[in-house]
Order: sequence, then structure tokens, then C-alpha cells
Amino acid sequence: ELATQLVLEFCGGEPSELTLAGELPLLSRAINFPWSETKRLTGLDAPREDAAKILERLGFSVDNAGADIAHVAAPSWRPDIEGKADIVEEIVRMIGVDNVPSTPLPRAEGVAPPVLTMMQKRARNARRALAGQGLVEAVTWSFVSKEQAEAFGGGKPSLALANPIAADLSDMRPSLLPGLVAAAGRNAARGLGDQNLFEVGQIFFDAAETGQRLAAAGVRPGLAGAGRHWSAPARAASAFDAKADAMALLNALGVAAGGLQIVSGGPAWFHPGRSATLQFGPKNIVGHFGELHPRALKVMDVEGPIAAFEIILDALPAPKAKPTKIKPKLDISDLQPVSRDFAFIVDRTAAAGDLVKAAQGADRSLITDVAVFDVYEGKGVPEGKKSIGVAVT
Repeated sequence: ELATQLVLEFCGGEPSELTLAGELPLLSRAINFPWSETKRLTGLDAPREDAAKILERLGFSVDNAGADIAHVAAPSWRPDIEGKADIVEEIVRMIGVDNVPSTPLPRAEGVAPPVLTMMQKRARNARRALAGQGLVEAVTWSFVSKEQAEAFGGGKPSLALANPIAADLSDMRPSLLPGLVAAAGRNAARGLGDQNLFEVGQIFFDAAETGQRLAAAGVRPGLAGAGRHWSAPARAASAFDAKADAMALLNALGVAAGGLQIVSGGPAWFHPGRSATLQFGPKNIVGHFGELHPRALKVMDVEGPIAAFEIILDALPAPKAKPTKIKPKLDISDLQPVSRDFAFIVDRTAAAGDLVKAAQGADRSLITDVAVFDVYEGKGVPEGKKSIGVAVT
């Protein structure tokens, strides 16, 4: 051995008996390579003579080059050559990738069927609509702590992780709000208290297959509107700001607001006097909005107030299928729009939404919009009553 001889020559000593461990690596890796493989993978018709010369110049040994299938062995310094595709790559890069012909994919006749499902379209439209409301998208963990899960309606044993990655990420989230509130708290700790956030993702009610739902949620932890400005006094975001976000989302998803009911009150993590539930009947609750309860914010270790909303996207009714794809005839009234203001004296406990629905149902063919512009209690109004002003168009 040359190395042993050099050691003896310069250092002296006596060598021991030669001991071999393992086996010598197989340096020759012959591959049965069909010359037609180049055209099959790349569409490039390379003559076998040219391909063989290219491989030989690169150090490959080529046997049976004249046959349809040649035996190609990679050189010892090319351990990356493992299969036929690697040999094709060597041939193509030497001929030039710009010489590979462009072959269009076959085009099917007629209109291609839609690729996205209804829920995928809803998720995409929800992100676009909430970004248009001035909210910034956040992607948070699907796991929360046991205490946070219980504070937001979760904490079931079936949703506890067997091997959590951290002690504070032990349960599947029952809502998107814990992650968003925690992110808003971290932003506030770094001086970004007015960063409004939203997220579209999965929430988990139970371990059953139907227990996973797609939801969209948002939080407004800071000041409403443009924040502090000399033109108007600043105010904190309220339940009405969260309602505006939720209604804008439903409108962007094409949900008909005619059958939507807004019921006062919400789940335990919302403020009881400053929240509401969105539903299509008592059995189909689609979401909530309002100010988060101080008790829930205390669990999250975040200061309030925080206005928030959450809509369960797969609980929304599917749009009705149109009988035809042809657009209906454009029907425009010949009359100019007329707006009139009305004031109604009602009980103090009466909901303004009920009055709006009653006004809308008076004549749906003529009335296009009803909006509340004033609620008054005081001088001139009997005790226990209030005046609600509505504008009817």
C-alpha cells in the first residue's frame, strides 16, 4: 500500500497484517438506457449517435450504442446519476434546453368545468372581503391551551392532544378568536394596538368527522375608523364595527339577508349586553358579533375592549340554483327614488330590527331600503317608551 510505504519511509516502524472491513464500493453503475427515453420525457428527438458522443465526452462509458437499448455507466465522480432520467438530463442540457420543442397540452372542447368547490370559493371570497374592510390576515395555531379552549366553548377531552408540542398548545381550537386575540395582544405589547386582524380557517367542535367546520373571524382591538385624527374625536371599536364587518362578509358571499335574524346576546365569551347572534332560524346559527367579555380577555391576558365577530362559513345556506344561465330581463322603474323619514313610538324593550323588518314587509315591490337613523328617549316621549326614526326609500 502506498500510504503504508510512505509512513515507513518517513517514520519507520513495522506494519501489521492487512485487515479489511466491509466491502469496496461498487463504482460502476451500469444503466440500461433506451435511446427513445429522451424523446419520451422531453419531446426532444436526439439522434443516438449524438447522444452517445455527448455521454462519452462527459465521462460516461457507453456499450451497445448502436442498439435500441444501450448500457451506460456513470463515471466515479458522478454519484448523482441514479437512473434513466438523470442520463436524459445530461443529454438535454448539452444540446440545450432552448431546443426542446414547446408542445401545448390538449384542450378539451366546450367550457371547462369549475375547479374550485363552493367552500373553496367562499374561503377565497371571505379573505378578499375582509381585507377590503381594512383587516390584516393572520395565520395562527390550530392549538390553544386547555384554559383558553374552555373560555371559548371548547375543552372537550376528545379534542385534547395526546402529544402536544407545548403545554400551552394542548387542545384543538373551538374558535378562531383565541389565536386572533393572542396575536392582537402581542401586537399591542409592541406598540401596534390598532392592528385589526382576521383569519379564515378550521375550528373543531368534537372529534367526529362533522365536528370540523370552516369559519371566518376578525378582531378590532383598537380605535375605530382611521384612529386618532384632528377632524374627529377618537373612539374605541364597538360591536357595531364588528357587525359592519360581519354583514360585509355575508354580502360578499352572496348570502340573502332577507331571512337573516339578528338576536340579542351571544355565547359566554361575548359581552351579554353588547353582542348579538346571526341565525337563519333558531336551529341554524351562523355566527356572532360584539365585544368580547372581560372574563375571556383576562384568560387571554389581553386588555380590552376588543370588538370581534365569527361566521361559520359552511353553516351558511347554499345559494339557490338558477334555472337558467341567461341573465334576466333588466327591470328598471320609471319613477325616481323617494325617501321619507318616519318616527315610531314603541316600547323601550322593542328591537329596532323588528321595526325595520315590518317596514320592509309593507310593500316589497316598492320599498328598497329601510335604515334606522335615530333612537330617542327623553322629553316628549312617554316613560317606558322610545322613538325610533327610520328612513324608507
